[in-house]
Amino acid sequence: MAYHVDHVPLAARPAPAGDRRATLFRESLRDRAERLTLGLAWALMPRRIGGLPSLGRMWIEELMAPDFALPDPQRALDKPAGLAGIVHDFTLPTVLSAYRRGLYPFAHIAPLKWWSPPQRSLLFFNELHIAKRLRRQIRQGQYTVTFDTAFDAVIAACAGQRTGRWHVTWITPKIMHVFAQAFDAGHAHSFEVWNDKGELVGGGYGLAVGNSFVTESQFSREPNTSKIGFTVLNWHLAKWGFAFNDGKVLTPTTKDMGFREIPRTDYLARLTLAAERPARVGRWHTEADLATVADWRPETQAAA
Repeated sequence: MAYHVDHVPLAARPAPAGDRRATLFRESLRDRAERLTLGLAWALMPRRIGGLPSLGRMWIEELMAPDFALPDPQRALDKPAGLAGIVHDFTLPTVLSAYRRGLYPFAHIAPLKWWSPPQRSLLFFNELHIAKRLRRQIRQGQYTVTFDTAFDAVIAACAGQRTGRWHVTWITPKIMHVFAQAFDAGHAHSFEVWNDKGELVGGGYGLAVGNSFVTESQFSREPNTSKIGFTVLNWHLAKWGFAFNDGKVLTPTTKDMGFREIPRTDYLARLTLAAERPARVGRWHTEADLATVADWRPETQAAA
């Protein structure tokens, strides 16, 4: 989608007004048609098409007798793996409750669905791998990392076109608006990476659940910039006593950084403990320079 992303200067701006968000998060008819077409192609890939009959049955059952209660994450389907239910109520209170139960929303095309995969991808901070090349790049001091300075621009960039890739996105305007509300309420957070010209060149966002953090998405406009910001974020999460960073589904990139899969039952038990811990609500601020982060040895952290 051709979301309209501003280059936010390093100087802090006032909180964006509702009309600015409406403009920033808009989706044209052409953008919507592209998302639906590519989303359908994604769903019809051989390794996913087998789950369509089960999805169809669930959708029909929900249309005939809608269940507005959040589904049981332990009863998610095996095919498609992790499908737990159809989203009926997508208000902020419901979204926060869903994340505390281990559910998250995802869909390229309607209906929006709740998911709870059988394996969950987590990072325990003593297992974080920081590549030597990335450490060198962090030490060069060409970038600045901030938290919660340009949330709207970050989520719009995460939803936007990626160079050299098909534009298949699940971050729809509906998703963007609810997470922007979560940011306003102090539950969602962003990290921003700025180059020496003051341009936003990388970042990501996620949701804090007690003393756990769920990473939603990241983007880069210059090499490794999202990894730089993500490393800074994980340094702070470890320092602040967070139990883990939840990446939801393992990818080659997160695997290289030290994320690993654990069974859903194990994850839900850990999440229950994490959700009971005091939450770090409100705006976040960085507490270390990049040189300190570059010298970090995660393996010295206490094991989770």
